[in-house]
Amino acid sequence: MTEQLLTAITSISPLDGRYAQKCRSLAEICSEYGLMRYRVEVEVKWLQALASHPAVAELKPLSDTQIARLEGLFLDFSLEDALEVKEIESKTNHDVKAIEYFIKQKLEILGGFDEYLEFVHFACTSEDINNLAYGLMLAQARETVLIPQMRGTVDSLKALASAFASQPILSRTHGQPATPSTVGKEFANVAFRLQRQLDNFSTINILGKINGAVGNYNAHIVAYPEIDWPSVAEEFIVDLGLNWNPYTTQIEPHDYVAEIFNCLSRYNTVLIDFSRDIWGYISLNYFRQKTVAGEVGSSTMPHKVNPIDFENAEGNLGLANSLLDHMSAKLPVSRWQRDLSDSTVMRNLGTGLGYSLVAYQSLARGIAKLELNTSAIDADIDACWAILAEPIQTVMRRYRIEQPYEKLKALTRGKAIDEATLKDFIQSLDIPQSDKEALIALRPRTYLGNAAAQASEI
Repeated sequence: MTEQLLTAITSISPLDGRYAQKCRSLAEICSEYGLMRYRVEVEVKWLQALASHPAVAELKPLSDTQIARLEGLFLDFSLEDALEVKEIESKTNHDVKAIEYFIKQKLEILGGFDEYLEFVHFACTSEDINNLAYGLMLAQARETVLIPQMRGTVDSLKALASAFASQPILSRTHGQPATPSTVGKEFANVAFRLQRQLDNFSTINILGKINGAVGNYNAHIVAYPEIDWPSVAEEFIVDLGLNWNPYTTQIEPHDYVAEIFNCLSRYNTVLIDFSRDIWGYISLNYFRQKTVAGEVGSSTMPHKVNPIDFENAEGNLGLANSLLDHMSAKLPVSRWQRDLSDSTVMRNLGTGLGYSLVAYQSLARGIAKLELNTSAIDADIDACWAILAEPIQTVMRRYRIEQPYEKLKALTRGKAIDEATLKDFIQSLDIPQSDKEALIALRPRTYLGNAAAQASEI
């Protein structure tokens, strides 16, 4: 325990230190250990695919026992195995080659695999293994960690949209009082934006390739010219749960990674916008925050309940996006057939996801603490009669009264307007009596358009 604690406290990245608990679900997927495990899985399954192909006459079909033992190499891949790979890598100075040697050593220990040893990593360049390993990593992180958390955020906002669908709120455009809406509609706006990005994020295809040193199956065709290698590659990659990319250089060009990260960045940007808005509403006292026993808001001001969850979310979303945006711009760019500048960047795949995950959890805590302060909201909107200048001048336009906007501007702009002032103005208008009565009956809190309906329908 002491050693584990020391490791967390002395970590350079907060993701492995302060936020380690919050990122635990990503740790086994996006860590060096996770990358090794996925590499072993790809190597093992490629060996299985070769052994099952009738044209690879040098290999006998694997027995059920052999298949189980092979799959145990990645299904039971342990931290001890990972350390063993690192020990091999300290000699090879090549991470993927270390995986190949690790597998061969394990097969020698298991016994009965002598004829298969030199078909481990057959006709593969390192990127054949890496791109598929990263694809599996990203697929699992997306499906099992990110999408559930992102969907939870959307569902929470939809629930608040429904709960507060009819609660009037004084809108603010340019920071100034404006045509009112409802609290629920405010949440519905954000939920809809997030849902669009989540839908896109969920459906972007993750691509893979296993076509050799420069993407042309050069070595494959020399060794087995009679095999339809593109078909073999496509079937293999689809069986992994990924999508085949038929045109690549030495590397899968990472365009899909950029697409996924761009989409995630847009989702995060919506949440930055939301975090700032809620922060503002809390400062206006439109929302109170449920207090937590023992929690301190300020080291010197005992009364404070700071909106720290929304502030932390904003900060971590910004960190996430800075990483995601850089990776989106960098990864699709490679000199000629390839350079290694993408390699070190891909190793940080989990960091952009990790900061996003920390932010989503902060938002979940913050949203759960929100309590609507209807008295403050109602007091603001009830006192702002000037916002009814808009519907009055719009009705005036209907009846072709000259300069309706200008007349309301002269009446209201920069002035304190009350119900009586507006009533006198309406009574002076040359419009049908029924319209006068409708305008006189209008209140700031009832001038809501279809905001409640929109909020309820989200």
